Amino acid sequence: MEHGSLGIIGGMGPKATSVFFERIINRTNADMDQNHINIIILNHTSLPDRTDVLQKKEGHLFLDQISKDMALLHHAGVSNIAIPCNTAHCFYNEMQEMTTIPIINMVNETLKLVADKFGSGSKVGILATDGTLHNGLYSEECEKLKLKLYKPNEEIQKRIMSIIYKKLKKNQQVNPAEIEDIIEKLLSDFDCDCVVIACTELSSIPLRQNIKRYCIDALDVLVEQSIVRSGKSVKAADFA
Repeated sequence: MEHGSLGIIGGMGPKATSVFFERIINRTNADMDQNHINIIILNHTSLPDRTDVLQKKEGHLFLDQISKDMALLHHAGVSNIAIPCNTAHCFYNEMQEMTTIPIINMVNETLKLVADKFGSGSKVGILATDGTLHNGLYSEECEKLKLKLYKPNEEIQKRIMSIIYKKLKKNQQVNPAEIEDIIEKLLSDFDCDCVVIACTELSSIPLRQNIKRYCIDALDVLVEQSIVRSGKSVKAADFA
């Protein structure tokens, strides 16, 4: 493919991949088809569930499958790879070793933005799967950037996992108030300065602007990085 093309390994889940692709289109500063990014999307829905393989210590099952995607994108000649799944980034180092194509690190880029926007020492709440939390994916990077990560208590985490697995992954509608209530608790009851939306399934839920201003959505960060690294410019977001 032409220089600046993007490869997407998606299907984790399909709706998150759809939202990611749509946001890339909407945020790319383009006034004709030819000004958009050339993209190959691998909607690999049969990849093993990331939280499941992490909990069972069977990460090789996921890596064996995704290695085929890396090979396909290598042969396609893409310039960068985006993986719109936070939990998959628990295997970031192993995946990057499979290919010479740069894989955009959604976790690192997200927390760098948090540090820039909210400052060193900020207390950061997180909405993520059990797999992402228990693997320490965000914890390690927060330590490097001198951010204080607050992991939800057991009751709140169960609510988050229920929204992800019992509703979103079953393609059921979610009332935004369900997730907004959790975000407000993290901000008010637990004194978080901001909340990272660290599950791309949750990115499909529209939030009120007064809630969104305290959130950093990792999917949005990946969108912007995908556009910039593909040699295009990013349109300003529709909110401050």
